[in-house]
Amino acid sequence: MKRGRKTNEANSSSSEETTEKESKRHKVVNEKTRAVQSPDWANLLQDIILQVFQYLPLLDRAHASQVCRSWNQVFHMPDLWRCFEFELNQPATSYLRATHPELIKQIIKRHSNHLQYVSFKVVDSSKESAEAACDILSQLVNCSLKTLGLISTARPSFMDLPKSHFISALTVVFVNSKSLSSLKIDDTPVDDPSLKVLVANNSDTLKLLKMSSCPHVSPAGILCVADQCHGLRELALNYHLLSDELLLALSSEKHVRLEHLRIDVVSENPGQTQFHTIQKSSWDAFITHSPKVNLVMYFFLYEEEFDPFFRYEIPVTHLYFGRSVSKDVLGRVGMTCPRLVELVVCANGLRPLDEELIRIAERCKYLSAVGLGECEVSCSAFVEFVKMCGGRLSQLSIMEEVLIPDQKYSLEQIHWEVSKHLGRVWFPDMMPTW
Repeated sequence: MKRGRKTNEANSSSSEETTEKESKRHKVVNEKTRAVQSPDWANLLQDIILQVFQYLPLLDRAHASQVCRSWNQVFHMPDLWRCFEFELNQPATSYLRATHPELIKQIIKRHSNHLQYVSFKVVDSSKESAEAACDILSQLVNCSLKTLGLISTARPSFMDLPKSHFISALTVVFVNSKSLSSLKIDDTPVDDPSLKVLVANNSDTLKLLKMSSCPHVSPAGILCVADQCHGLRELALNYHLLSDELLLALSSEKHVRLEHLRIDVVSENPGQTQFHTIQKSSWDAFITHSPKVNLVMYFFLYEEEFDPFFRYEIPVTHLYFGRSVSKDVLGRVGMTCPRLVELVVCANGLRPLDEELIRIAERCKYLSAVGLGECEVSCSAFVEFVKMCGGRLSQLSIMEEVLIPDQKYSLEQIHWEVSKHLGRVWFPDMMPTW
């Protein structure tokens, strides 16, 4: 009995030792697994945290900075504040989240001298949001901005402000930056005197100027910029600011070759807007000086207002018609736009554009992108158009409703025929993609 009891005790002791060893082994394994599965976030490389922070909205970035000391240090690194967008709105008029006022104060206090690429995005039409943007602008006295953008996604916004208040805030940046290279100020009350301040302090560095819908700027004001800023490479403006003198100034030997010129031709009041004519000799001088320039023109006109346009050759490369355009105007496009690369027609009417498309294919040898919306084209004419353009049509966005079946092709057949001439599979679009 005693021998049996000793044997049982020995077996029990051995079993306990085995269980304890197994437990310790599992504990070690679990600790190793936990170490692999749970990285030490506080000790991540600051360069990695910096990259992550740059993609976070400001409020989320501020919350993340409270996680640990290391993340808070990254939150205040100068590199994180070189590029920043202030989003402004009033909670009562917008569901979008704005930059918190207290965070704005902290940014200006601690990082204004780090800011280089700044934009202000006013996402509602309230005067208060535009005033907040101006107040921030007027405090950027220690900045040396390289780019500035004032974006209003809902009109009138900046145009509601007293002109003197806006100009005063804007000139603070113009005077203190000294190295501004890019300026985008659409739908603002900027005027000629403020542009002179811009030129006086940034003429050697300014390379891009985009200022559509700025009614207080005259052709003389934009001409001053072109005369003094010889490094200007990109320019976007309304047609009423375009003049023969401006094109000749951009064509002078002192001026660098322009790379991109965008012209918005807009009519708000049908029949009440008079559009002037640019001389062919001015366009010729311009294109001789900048032979590789992209000339982009957006037309938002009514049919009766197109008379001054496309009467002689114009070096446009990208052409967009945002409203209905007549067959006659599209026919003139084929005759006068030999450099055309892209054509988008949002609407035309109920008369087929067969002849006009064929003429464009014949004369516009560089055409590589076409978009057609509320138009009509017979399937046969469309196939012929694609056949003439061939594989150079890298983008072909045609609404299915545009194509009218005829005796030669049905809608089912045209897919195969067009794909054959393009050298790739093609289908008409079910909705606009431009």
